Amino acid sequence: MPLNLSVSAPERCYWQILTGEETVWDPKTGSEEPLVLRSFLFLPGNLPQLKTVRNSLCVHSDPFADLDSCPTAHVDDLFPFFMRHAKQMFPMLACKDDLRKISDLRLPPNWYPEARSFRRKVVFHAGPTNSGKTYHAIQSYLAAKSGVYCGPLKLLAHEIFEKSNDAGVSCDLVTGEERVMADPDGKPAAHVACTVEMCSVTSPYDVAVIDEIQMIKDPARGWAWTRALLGLCAQEIHLCGEAAAIDIVTELMYTTGEEVEVRNYERLTPIIVLDRALESLDNLRPGDCIVCFSKNDIYSVSRQIEIRGLESAVIYGSLPPGTKLAQAKKFNDPDDPCKILVATDAIGMGLNLSIKRIIFNSLIKPSINEKGEKEMEPISTSQALQISGRAGRFSSKFKEGEVTTMYPEDLKLLKEILNKPVEPIGAAGLHPTADQIEMFAYHLPDTTLANLIDIFVDFSQVDGQYFVCNMDDFKFSADLIQHIPLSLRVRYVFCTAPINKKQPFVCSSLLQFARQFSRNEPLTFAWIRRYTRWPLQPPKNIKDLVELEAVHDVLDLYLWLSYRFVDMFPDASLVRDLQKELDGIIQKGVHNITTLIRMSEAQRMLNLDSSPAGKQGQLPGAAKPSSGEAVEAAMAESLASKSLASKLVRQGRLTPHMLKQLRKEWLKQQTEEERARAEDGSHSERTRRKKNNPKAH
Repeated sequence: MPLNLSVSAPERCYWQILTGEETVWDPKTGSEEPLVLRSFLFLPGNLPQLKTVRNSLCVHSDPFADLDSCPTAHVDDLFPFFMRHAKQMFPMLACKDDLRKISDLRLPPNWYPEARSFRRKVVFHAGPTNSGKTYHAIQSYLAAKSGVYCGPLKLLAHEIFEKSNDAGVSCDLVTGEERVMADPDGKPAAHVACTVEMCSVTSPYDVAVIDEIQMIKDPARGWAWTRALLGLCAQEIHLCGEAAAIDIVTELMYTTGEEVEVRNYERLTPIIVLDRALESLDNLRPGDCIVCFSKNDIYSVSRQIEIRGLESAVIYGSLPPGTKLAQAKKFNDPDDPCKILVATDAIGMGLNLSIKRIIFNSLIKPSINEKGEKEMEPISTSQALQISGRAGRFSSKFKEGEVTTMYPEDLKLLKEILNKPVEPIGAAGLHPTADQIEMFAYHLPDTTLANLIDIFVDFSQVDGQYFVCNMDDFKFSADLIQHIPLSLRVRYVFCTAPINKKQPFVCSSLLQFARQFSRNEPLTFAWIRRYTRWPLQPPKNIKDLVELEAVHDVLDLYLWLSYRFVDMFPDASLVRDLQKELDGIIQKGVHNITTLIRMSEAQRMLNLDSSPAGKQGQLPGAAKPSSGEAVEAAMAESLASKSLASKLVRQGRLTPHMLKQLRKEWLKQQTEEERARAEDGSHSERTRRKKNNPKAH
């Protein structure tokens, strides 16, 4: 039945759903079109609720509740009652025009009036890794009277901070968890090295450097690069990154009335894609780096390397920065017997490594798409180039880099990936601010923060140059602390805190911190020691190591919050000292990672797992014994506490000393058997090659 009242398109759509019509008026075409819900509903999940509106209206005591008893009534007469009911169920209907204005993201350059008050010079240093692009940008930064460096990682900010001060240019360090002033009296320096999220868009500078500008497309963090690019108040903006970002940067700068000067760079040292895969770890050479995309692969490869009598360094993303640097130093040291590196793609940025050959253990990497969905796909050309470029760097002793794969079947795919052109970046990320969310909450006071974000994204309007970043992590934290009584602004800050939601202890810590905050109870140094059950014992196996990494993340979270709520997190300096001590414990564990792997294997094989996740997850305090004694005592205690072992001990057939000796002999036997299997496999491989290549005889 056609609708005679003059109403807006969304209201018309709701009304037609209520009355059961199968077509809907399309304001774009001005005609009746098939009902396409996602095109018209504010919230895609509301259809089931909308279908119940008719039934809900029937219980109202109005003269038109029963149309059959009123033959002269028209279905359109129900419209006022429907709209009253709809606005109760969907409060955004009453203020949709205001909400659309608040969530209008089509002119981000106007958010930064200070930067728009003058014309900036923008220089794009474009080139691959190891091309010197960042070096030239940093030279301009050091020569300026004032400057800011914006990097993607704490490690990179630390590196520029140290280089600046070593060069006699006073520089402060600002990251989410740390503030270091170059001046002993705390006077701000003219130069600042910071992570990109922490840059100030109100402080004036002569020169600003934004590193890895191609990350403006990152589904989660891209907004930070967009904010820095549009908002930094610097006479000169130097951008460093892939050429794929030139077009989007040029387009964005066109909207600000600023031109982009592009300086192209070529790689300083050659890099060669080998025609042959490694095939076996027996073919490793000094300077090799095996790249894996999972921790389990890291552990497995490290163990197999140890069986072959070689020593390896290990670097992966969740390690503390200090541990990463220690492992990098160990690998780079020419006097250290460690000549092999096993790492994730964490080596792609922030570490100077003396690598001769990159070996991809796999080309499949789990990733999160723009919708927040997990995908298992081959690495992109950009990622492959970033990782491969770590081989044969100009500053290392290897003047030529090599790249290959572990398995022959991957080599062809690697060559295809590397030969593909990098696709130009099409859009830059945006993120709703606390002010925008607060204005939304003013209109929708009874809506949870996670739902406010959903409504904001649904109402938001962006043009083709931008996209709204994935906010699943933010909504995860919002749901986690929703029941804690906090003001909206405080809740927003807690939800922006960077946490690893895969770590239960880190998530529960965010909840506990929020609960303490809501009670107005300061989180003191004594409280954090009790909470983490300090002191912690050195790791005895891989599970313990993972738990210690989680504790390190919790201390990072404390430090991050301490710079937003100084009164409630008052002991940042003491907690930082605690974190440094923990970093040292983790470094020792990673240094002996193959020992930890062997112990984990032994416990698993013997079904005598001592449940370190339970113990370390509860973070019991313990005195710190020497690492060797602690390991032996813990293993003996673990063995003695289990069914068969405890039975034999009770019967007097075994002593704790005998258990220790049995463990040593068993591990030695396992190592010898694995080495023998590896040698047999190597012999079989050589025999196969001779058969396939008779001319080699």
